[in-house]
Amino acid sequence: MENDFAVKGERGISMCGGRYVQYNILGNLFQVSSKYVPPIQPVGRGAYGIVCSATNSETKESVAIKKITNAFDNRIDAKRTLREIKLLGHMDHDNVCTSLNFLFFDVFVN
Repeated sequence: MENDFAVKGERGISMCGGRYVQYNILGNLFQVSSKYVPPIQPVGRGAYGIVCSATNSETKESVAIKKITNAFDNRIDAKRTLREIKLLGHMDHDNVCTSLNFLFFDVFVN
């Protein structure tokens, strides 16, 4: 059954009227803006999250998307996450991309 909130498509599941698309990457659900076109490929995983690569359809540039699970569940992990974001902004190296956008999702289930 199709509805406006979650419509299953060939390239993931369209959400929120098509503004976001949900992908299952290594067993984790990624909700990304619909401007990032497939293929959404896993790049690596670590203690705090999973990194995927995608292409921005508006600028045609390759981007890395990192999903950090439970980033703000406790104070120490929140500080580490924010420290990583700040450090990446200061790095100037070919292998480190600049931080362009940050999107935080909080999901509450009753």
